[in-house]
This record gives sequence, structure tokens and C-alpha cells, in this order.
Amino acid sequence: MSDIKYNRIDEDLQQKIISNRESHWINPYAFKDEMAVRRNNDIDKANLWRPVFVRDVEKIMHLPYYNRYADKTQVFSFKNNDDITRRAQHVQLVSRIARNIGSVLGLNLDLIEAIALGHDIGHTPFGHAGERFLSELYHNETNRYFNHNVHSARVLDTIFVRNFTMQTLDGVLCHNGEFEQQGYKPKYEKSFDDYDTEIESCYTEGIEAIKKLIPSTLEGCVVRICDIIAYLGKDRQDAALAGIIDPDYEFTTKLIGRENAKIINNLTVDIIEHSYGKDYISLSDNAFKDLSMAKKENTEVIYKDKNINNQYNSIIKPMFEDIYYKLLDDIEKNDEDSIIFKHHINPIGDALRKYHSIDYLSEENNQIVVDYIASMTDDYFIALHKFLFPESKYSVEYEFLTILSSCTAPPTKDNPRLVINDNSFGFSIN
Repeated sequence: MSDIKYNRIDEDLQQKIISNRESHWINPYAFKDEMAVRRNNDIDKANLWRPVFVRDVEKIMHLPYYNRYADKTQVFSFKNNDDITRRAQHVQLVSRIARNIGSVLGLNLDLIEAIALGHDIGHTPFGHAGERFLSELYHNETNRYFNHNVHSARVLDTIFVRNFTMQTLDGVLCHNGEFEQQGYKPKYEKSFDDYDTEIESCYTEGIEAIKKLIPSTLEGCVVRICDIIAYLGKDRQDAALAGIIDPDYEFTTKLIGRENAKIINNLTVDIIEHSYGKDYISLSDNAFKDLSMAKKENTEVIYKDKNINNQYNSIIKPMFEDIYYKLLDDIEKNDEDSIIFKHHINPIGDALRKYHSIDYLSEENNQIVVDYIASMTDDYFIALHKFLFPESKYSVEYEFLTILSSCTAPPTKDNPRLVINDNSFGFSIN
């Protein structure tokens, strides 16, 4: 690992940036606060102490779903070790890395923060496996697709109706870090009509539409690439901690490094050197090749781990199916004593009716079920399944142990039960 160094920004460029700062240079491609638009521009007006995108940041942080980041899987659901990354830390890391880059490039840091903190707020429990299971169920029933970036935008714009700026919503929608590019040039002239059209296309076309998404701001482009930067090395750290890979596993690299700190530093330096003063965000040829290789190796060595995926498919997937169709049936029966009414429809519906005169129950039933399941933390999902199906052979149980966790009691055909070591846990579904 010692062959890859911590790179530094070229000295001439550093002096240029310092000189530009001293002369109060303003990046002409940075998004200006006064250009922001909301669905209702007559309210939520910016002021001195709460500028336009600071308002968006605070709206996100005060949403109840923001709290739930702390108990949503990033990658490793079954390794209940408090040192392993949860989604809360991921969005903070994306925000920090993106603001570091945005600060040097002279971009709008408040807009970057808003997009970064909101970009995964619609993510399912159990990470991308949960996203895949929920999309399959939703598509089977409606011929529409679920994708977490689209649902994050829905949470902000439709479920909570907080009158976010189009620039924040667009950055959230277009953030999907699964699709790396060497260059990101914004689609600058984008309106709410364009945004709404893209949202609907993602529901009807799925991944094919998502691949075509282009952020409308440089800030959105920075967050999109930083979503990848934030998880590449961090997932490797977590995989080693979880015992999925050897801590000294030799990943391939020529420029960016193998471990988290070097990956973040060296990609940050490369992006700054190839993007400063330009109307796009870019990586060098070598950095992009390394980035693509790193994602590919992570996929093969970590994300496709047979043990993890067998557990997801044999335990969590059928639990998704159980919960989905039970909730759908409760809505169709209009069972107001059911969990979905008490824990989801009533609180969401009451707020929408009170503040926006919107009838949430006018939404298609499958969409309501999807809204509810996507909002769940991992632990709530597990507790809910146990409450709804107390005799089910599918379960995830927590043992009171004083050792840090590793997965025990692998599932069998007759007993697909997962036991996770933990310090102490308790749940209650009423």
C-alpha cells in the first residue's frame, strides 16, 4: 500500500486559487441563491440569517425520517457492530467531502449540504437489497419501479410537502452514485416541469431513465461523484471489520489508493485539478479508471458475498413479501385498527390534510405501502414482521451478548432464522 502516496494539488494551481480568493473571485458557474425556485415562491423567503438553501438543510434535518438514517443499513445489515457505517454517517461523509471540494471550486456550499443530507432519506431498510425487493413487489403489482433516489425526492416533495427548492430536489433525484462517469456537466436550464417529467419517467422506465439523469447544477454534480467517493473506501473498512474480507486484501489501484483516507484525498485532489474554473466536474483518465476498477472490485469481493446475499434472499426477501401483502390487504379492507393506519397513514394523512388539504388515501394503495416500508428502519421492520407474523419461520433475533457481533446460526431450509450478536436491544410495536 505504501506505493500510493497522498497527492497534493499542483503548486501552480494552488497559487492561482489563493490569488483568486484574495481578489474575491466568484465562480460564474456556481449556483446563485437568488436563482432558486420553489413550487410556492410566496413563502419560505430567504433572509439574512436563513438563506435559501440553509432553509432546505434545516427542513431536511427536522423531518422525522432524518432520525431514521441512524438505524438504516448502509451495506452490512447482519453485523450489528456500532463501528460499522450506518446511513446517517454516509450522508454526513458525502456532505463533508462534497463541501471540501465545493469550497475550493467556489460553489454554493449550502446547496451542496442540502442535497447531500437529503439524498438517501427515502432509502429502504436493508440497503440496496431492500430497495431491490421492494421494487420487485411494487413492479409486480403496478408495473412501476421503486428506486431510492426517486423516493427520496418524493419524501421531500410529496409526503412531507415542505416546499423545497427545485435545485435541492433535482440534486437528490439525480444523485444516484451507482453510475460513475468521468465527467459531469449540468443540464443548467431545468424547470419544475422538466423535473416532474423525469420523476415520472423513473417510475415507468426504472433504471433506464435513471441512467439518463443529469443534475441541473455543478453542486448536484459534486454530490453525485462524492456519493461514490464516500462509500468506496468506507465499505472496504466495514467489510474488513465485519470479517467479509481480510484487512490486508490487495485491491488494484494505480492512483487513488486502496484504503479510505487515500481514496478520499486523492480523488478530491484529482477532481479539483480537473474541474477548477470549469462548467463541469471531471476526473483524469487514470483516476476514472481507478474509480471504476474500485467499484467493480468492491462489487465482486464485498457486495456479492454469497453468505450475505443468501441471508438476504432466504430471510429478508420473504419477510418483505409477507409485510407488503399484509399491509396492502389492511388498506384494501380499510382496517383502521391496523398498524399501517396507526403508524403511517394517520400521522402522514393528518398532516397533509391539515396543512395542505391533501387526502393521502387518494394515493394508489401500493404506493402507500411502498411509502411505509421505505420509511422503516431495519429494526422496526424486523419488529413489525415479528408482531404481524409471530409464528413465522422467518425471523431475525438479537441475543444479549457482550462480544462485538458476528453472524451466527446460519439459516437452514427448515429454520431460516438469523441470530445476531448485540449488546442489548428491545422493540415494541403497539
